[in-house]
Amino acid sequence: MTASIADLANSYKNIRLHSVSICEPLEIEDYVVQPIGDVSPPKWHLGHTTWFFETFILIPHSPGYVVFDKQYNFVFNSYYETVGNRVIRTDRGNLSRPSVADVYRYREYVDNYLLDFLASHAVSTEVKTLLELGLNHEQQHQELLLTDIKYILGHNPLFPAYSNQVAEEAALGNADWLSFSEGVYEIGFEGEGFCFDNELNRHKVYLNDFEISNSLVSNAAYLEFMQDGGYEDFRHWHAEGWDWVNQNKAKAPLYWHLIENEWMQYSWNGLQKLRPEQALCHINYYEASAFASWKGMRLPTEAEWEVASGSFQWGSRWEWTGSAYLPYPGFKKVAGAVGEYNGKFMVSQHVLRGASVATPEGHSRNTYRNFFHPKLQWQFTGIRLAK
Repeated sequence: MTASIADLANSYKNIRLHSVSICEPLEIEDYVVQPIGDVSPPKWHLGHTTWFFETFILIPHSPGYVVFDKQYNFVFNSYYETVGNRVIRTDRGNLSRPSVADVYRYREYVDNYLLDFLASHAVSTEVKTLLELGLNHEQQHQELLLTDIKYILGHNPLFPAYSNQVAEEAALGNADWLSFSEGVYEIGFEGEGFCFDNELNRHKVYLNDFEISNSLVSNAAYLEFMQDGGYEDFRHWHAEGWDWVNQNKAKAPLYWHLIENEWMQYSWNGLQKLRPEQALCHINYYEASAFASWKGMRLPTEAEWEVASGSFQWGSRWEWTGSAYLPYPGFKKVAGAVGEYNGKFMVSQHVLRGASVATPEGHSRNTYRNFFHPKLQWQFTGIRLAK
């Protein structure tokens, strides 16, 4: 831990303000909507990130701290079994109370107490570590806020724009292949600065010769897959993926709409004509793998992606890899609730690498291991091919 208390306090203020700024374009009704179980209402994100600081820092470490509302532990706990019972995830949209105004008062209350605590107490290394984890946790929820807001508004039949001041497009350059020789490489985080526990420990991997594209797949390339019957040809799909296609009558990526024989795409700016030259977005692992199969190629492993990442631009889309989300050698879960952060999810998930247009500034690195279930599309996900 190298950051000073002053630096952490300043980061705290800036990161907390950014969460509020993300919600500024919303109408009050937008704060409480939950169209599907994977999407949480914006109000809940604002409360949950506040609960994290109250529960893990103020309550155990600030003498005399009085909780804002004892019921909020039940309302804003996400998945921490150690901390107690909680509202079922799919019921978060039923929380008309606490009100949006109550949640903002809760944020102000906790912020004031936490900043006062940092300024007036000798802060231990443990608290510094928890604070830095909490800040990175809030940045994760800032990305979730943006993706969830897009899902909420993108499934409103009026297709309202979130904001005309933000862009999610990612123009692509000329695609080329980068070659890497077989050998032993090292992956995983090392050095100064923050990382999540699932990025540890740095270790050696053996890779065969491989090639990886220096460019993401475009909308135009994926449209060719669709027009060639990609969603109707079982040969390119995993069995589970083919079940997903048929059960959901899937025909196109999330937010694509065929209107009067023209493909339209919903973005933060509203419903617009599909731009073929832009980077593909909002596809799940099943779709990414099927497209790669159709091209006669594959998705890179996460080790290949990390080894090659210094040779291409990344950061506009989370990139699906062919790797299951598993612990690195020597991975250990810490005791208590914080140990539930990553390790308990190392099953039935696939790794994504990079970052996206929704990722907060300063929250990306080439060792970051994002992970989601193969069926999920609502994140800003794309494809980089390998062979």
